[in-house]
Amino acid sequence: MIIIPTRLNSTRFPKKILCDIGGVPMFIATAKQVQDIDEVCIAVDDEEILELVKKYHFKAVLTRKDHESGTDRINEACQKLALKEDEIVINVQADEPFIESKNLFLFKEFAHSCLGEKAFMASCYKIIDQKQANDSNLVKVVCDKDDFALYFSRSKIPYEREDYQGNFKGHLGIYAYSVKALKEFCALENSMLEKAEKLEQLRAIENGKKIKMLEISTQSIGIDTQEDYEKALKFYKNLQNFT
Repeated sequence: MIIIPTRLNSTRFPKKILCDIGGVPMFIATAKQVQDIDEVCIAVDDEEILELVKKYHFKAVLTRKDHESGTDRINEACQKLALKEDEIVINVQADEPFIESKNLFLFKEFAHSCLGEKAFMASCYKIIDQKQANDSNLVKVVCDKDDFALYFSRSKIPYEREDYQGNFKGHLGIYAYSVKALKEFCALENSMLEKAEKLEQLRAIENGKKIKMLEISTQSIGIDTQEDYEKALKFYKNLQNFT
């Protein structure tokens, strides 16, 4: 199942999930992009948003407002949906309305192949340039030779003191885990690094959990700020003109 966690009053861009993308609210545009890959459920924190989801005929679960992260919201949704512990859940952020369905299909297959004994969680990255690597709104990841995540940061990593021949990797906020692993993750205390970077995946890293990463090629734009939204609108307009 694909679960999309939504929070109405996000910190950096309040009510961004309601921003118009192609005539529908952003989180609905995201749901429409992924609905052919698997069953979709939207985990909401507001009754008005719940009614809006019903208008577009998607499954929804009303969760508490006080969750600190989307993962905690998804965990509550899984319990309310009574999902089995071995079921794999894909967490797609509500602010990814341009995520390509072909990439999500690849990620779904990837997650089924690696979760369990090999990995606690799975996620994705894309290759980015120097300018993007310096953007603190874009999370970076460094991996080992087998593409297990070593660290995530808002800072530029690695910091090249000498000529660096490798690639910078931009993290994409798509995750997969079993319901059992999700419960375990949410039971862990918030970690020091997680609090410092405001990146919840660091909680798994600090507790010795392995996150397997998949490289994908994508034009998707995650929308964290008003500036991102304006870029997204321009992208959508160009896409419409092209098609």
